[in-house]
Amino acid sequence: MSAPASKPPVAARRPVTSTLHGISRSDDYAWLKDPDWQRVMREPDALDPDIRAYLEAENDHAQAFLAPHEALREALYAEMRGRMKEDESSVPAPDGAWAYYVRYAEGGEHPLYCRAPHEDETAEVLLLDGNREAEGEAYFRIGDCEHSHDHRRLAYTLDLNGSERYRLFVRDIASGAVVDGPVEDAHGEAIWAADGETVFYTVLDENHRPYQVRRHRVGSDPGADPVVYEEADPGFFIRIGESESRRFVMISAHDHTTSEVHLIDSAAPESAPRVVAARERGVEYDVSLRGGLLYILTNADGATDFKIMTAPLETPGRAAWRDWLPHEAGTYVRSQLLFAGHHVRLERVGGLPRVVVTDLGDGAAHAIVFEEEAYDLVLLPGYEFETATLRFVYSSMTTPRQTYDYDMRTRARTLRKTQEVPSGHDPAAYVTRRLSAVSHDGARVPVSLLHRRTTPLDGSAPLLLYGYGSYGHAIPAAFSTNRLSLVDRGFVYAIAHIRGGSDCGYGWYLDGKLAKKTNTFADFIVAAEHLIAERYTAKGRIAAHGGSAGGMLMGAVANMRPDLFASIVAEVPFVDVLNTMCDADLPLTPPEWPEWGNPIEDEDAYRTIAAYAPYENVTAQAYPAIFATAGLTDPRVTYWEPAKWVAKLRHLKAGDQPLLLHTNMEAGHGGASGRFRRLVEVAMAYAFVLAVAGKAQLTPS
Repeated sequence: MSAPASKPPVAARRPVTSTLHGISRSDDYAWLKDPDWQRVMREPDALDPDIRAYLEAENDHAQAFLAPHEALREALYAEMRGRMKEDESSVPAPDGAWAYYVRYAEGGEHPLYCRAPHEDETAEVLLLDGNREAEGEAYFRIGDCEHSHDHRRLAYTLDLNGSERYRLFVRDIASGAVVDGPVEDAHGEAIWAADGETVFYTVLDENHRPYQVRRHRVGSDPGADPVVYEEADPGFFIRIGESESRRFVMISAHDHTTSEVHLIDSAAPESAPRVVAARERGVEYDVSLRGGLLYILTNADGATDFKIMTAPLETPGRAAWRDWLPHEAGTYVRSQLLFAGHHVRLERVGGLPRVVVTDLGDGAAHAIVFEEEAYDLVLLPGYEFETATLRFVYSSMTTPRQTYDYDMRTRARTLRKTQEVPSGHDPAAYVTRRLSAVSHDGARVPVSLLHRRTTPLDGSAPLLLYGYGSYGHAIPAAFSTNRLSLVDRGFVYAIAHIRGGSDCGYGWYLDGKLAKKTNTFADFIVAAEHLIAERYTAKGRIAAHGGSAGGMLMGAVANMRPDLFASIVAEVPFVDVLNTMCDADLPLTPPEWPEWGNPIEDEDAYRTIAAYAPYENVTAQAYPAIFATAGLTDPRVTYWEPAKWVAKLRHLKAGDQPLLLHTNMEAGHGGASGRFRRLVEVAMAYAFVLAVAGKAQLTPS
């Protein structure tokens, strides 16, 4: 590991004192939050010059440290790009006379949205060329791209600075001309009504919260678009979608514990939305529809792992809900998909996904079985309701993505596509396993592993341990070509399926939030210790990796057990938890209170968060090597969180382990846009991990 070619920047300390619940604390780096941050989200050039100077100095320092490893970064980039099929395309999804798909051009950064007639699938019609739309833009991302029911028009949304404030456009497919837009301040989704003239979209408020659904008639003045629904509670976000049959446009208002669904008849787009069931604190539900019957996926009546109920469309309130699939503890029903003759549900059982198909004619149900020890499944909803074909994607940490069409009547599987790895991939050369680590309270934490079959398992191997553990997100044991660049250099790659996620059921999530949040950190630590005990690696040879809320995990374990880790990669890390949760004006704060607690109103929540928040608990101790990232226009984890954290670490930490901050000055939460530009950032993080581990060889061994 080489020394940096420049001295690290030192942020000025400008203490700001705040008092809440009679508790006073001082924040030396509060000045890094631009007072006009809302404007910066829209106009990055408006950033305060002193803040910009500090962030750019940090970027220069990170580049100076990584400069001796430029050849390694280039090699990693070339490897990862070489594993990508550059002209990749999705399996066409049928919709009437057409089949729709997404493909990439050789060398193209952005997707191309296309369709072809069933009678001649070579007669491609290019609907939206992402590469052409991105010309001249420093940042570009397509949020949504939806064709109208009559196949005449295309509605799509574009983000041009990473702030997730999208612009909505409408294109005439026959002529290719843009016939409407931009509609400003949309939030990504666009849903067509049945008439092909009306588009529903969500709108962001000044604090970047989706709070309205508006109805737009193609060709009309967007400024006069009527508000269809407005959410009065700042703690609730809204999103829009449509039922599987496209009969209804669906509006969902939700926080992390409560939801409420409204329906609009797609054939009568000017009709008022109708609520399914009024929100009830702690009750979550989603709905699917078949004929006059709603299928309701819910945790009502204490169904911790969720169940499915039904209700008549005409009287859908809670009083009419009846069990269709009763609750079964330990079987977490994650989602459902409805067809004219079949019901499909995606479950998690024993920490692994499972698909169950029910024939709605005779009620017979069966599971689709898979053989590997750890794997991932993704259901792909199509456009057609009157079909017996279910499409899903299977993969494991060794097996590339396989897209199947499954006949729900005959149970026959048809492999439609296997992910190609142009540079070559032999699944037999790798091993994937599922281990179980015992946490402090007896909970058994699953750990998924990937390594080359030839990697010695004698404690000498470096290991990357990935974790997230928040919002109930389960981390899949899925295939990734990027991680092979580490594994082929002798790393073991591991995923800790820790509490706070729903990997082992919804109760697994509940045991890692609010007052139980520290279980998330404890689980990650015991996963690391178990991997050491099982000789997959050794103490001080582990690279820990997490992003966003997983970056908060990185900050917490760095404070708690720095001795375990050689390095930490914290991407857009949510590390300033207490200050953020005490700032009700920030985009995500009110909706996040059910996840973390409301420290403004609740002193216990304040003390709980203060006890683990990474920024608050940085101390004068030795830390592992740390590489942190930020996005200037990130509305989810604002840029100043990692900036403040790194500034405080640099002031207090002992030792000479490198501490780097890289802020993407032209992007938000997801980092660089474009599939190849994103690889540049991955290569940067991997080069850091390899350099710290002493494995910086240019080619895999």
